[in-house]
Amino acid sequence: MSHSPSLPDRPRLELDPEMSETERLEAIRQHYRRILQVNNELEDRLDDAQDRRGELKTDVDELKRENEVLKTSSLYIASVEEITDDGVVIKQHGNNQEVLTQADSRLEADLQPGDRVAINDSFAVQQVLDDETDSRAQAMEVTASPDVTYADIGGIDEQIREVREAVEDPLENPEQFETVGVEPPSGVLLHGPPGTGKTMLAKAVANESDATFIKMAGSELVRKFIGEGSRLVRDLFELAAEREPAVIFIDEIDAVAAKRTDSKTSGDAEVQRTMMQLLSEMDGFDDRGEVRIMAATNRFDMLDEAILRPGRFDRLIEVPEPDAAGRERILEIHTEEMNVADGIDLADVARDLDGYSGADIASLATE
Repeated sequence: MSHSPSLPDRPRLELDPEMSETERLEAIRQHYRRILQVNNELEDRLDDAQDRRGELKTDVDELKRENEVLKTSSLYIASVEEITDDGVVIKQHGNNQEVLTQADSRLEADLQPGDRVAINDSFAVQQVLDDETDSRAQAMEVTASPDVTYADIGGIDEQIREVREAVEDPLENPEQFETVGVEPPSGVLLHGPPGTGKTMLAKAVANESDATFIKMAGSELVRKFIGEGSRLVRDLFELAAEREPAVIFIDEIDAVAAKRTDSKTSGDAEVQRTMMQLLSEMDGFDDRGEVRIMAATNRFDMLDEAILRPGRFDRLIEVPEPDAAGRERILEIHTEEMNVADGIDLADVARDLDGYSGADIASLATE
C-alpha cells in the first residue's frame, strides 16, 4: 500500500529569556526564513497533487466514457481494410460487409490496414484490439507432446481404458473402425468433481497417441466483443487441422455450453452464438481428419442437451473421486522418488484421506 509523504515539521520559535535584543531579532529572522521554506515546500507539493488529481480525473473520465460505450451498445469485430481521406474502410467479421466509417479521433492516427477493431451498431470504430495471432496464443495452450503418461495418473484405470478406446484407438488404428463399419465417437466428455485428473487424462492420451495437445478453457471463449468467441472456436479447429494428429481439449465447457435461457442480454446472446459455432464445427467433424475432441466439466447438470447429441459429445465418461485403492495408488506415484520413513503404510494413509481428490492427495504428498 502506498502512503502519502509526511508533511514537513512546523517551525517552532523558542526564545531564551537570557538572549540579547540582537540575538532575539536574529532568531526571529531565522524562524521566519524556515517558515518561508516550509511554505514553499508545501506549495510545491500542492501543485504536484493538483497535477496528479488532474491526471487521475482525465483517466476516470476516459474510463467512464468507455464504460458508457460498453453499456449502451454491443460491440462487433471488424478489420481495417483501408484508410482514406474520407474515413476508414472496415470489413465486419461474420458477414464480410465493407463499410466506410469514422474512428474516434484518439484512435484514427494510430490505425493501420489489417488492424482488428471493435465497432458499435453504427459501425464507428471504438477500440483497437490485440493482434489476432496474439489473442490466439493467449487463449490456447498448444503442446507438441505433453509430458504426462497414463502411469502418472492413479485411481481411474477404467476411465483410462475408455479414453484409450474412444481417442487413442481411432488415432492410431483407424482401419479397425473402417473394417467393422463403426464410426468412432465424435467427442469425449469427461465429467466429475474438480481435481480428479480430467486434464491429465486428456494430456496423457495426446502423449500416448503422439498427437498435438490443444487446450482452451471455456471461459476464454466468453468474450465481450460480439463474434470474437465464434472466431476463436473456428481458430481452434483450424489450428487442430494444421497440427493433426491432434487432440482438442475444452476445459470448463459449461462456460459456453450451458442450458439455453430466455435471457435477451447481449452477453448471453454472444455465449449462445459461440456455442452454436462449436456445434457447427463438431457437425463438420468428418472433414477434420486425425483430430479428436475432448472436453471436461465439473457441472454436468448445467450442460445443454444439444451438445450431448450423437455426432457431438457422444461418449460420456465420469471421472469420480478416487476410492481407497485409487488414493493409495496416487500416493505411490507421488512418493515414488521420496524417502518415505519406515513404518508408514500408504494404505493406512489412503484410508484416512476419504473425500480427497487426486489433486488434493498430490498436493499433500509433495508439501
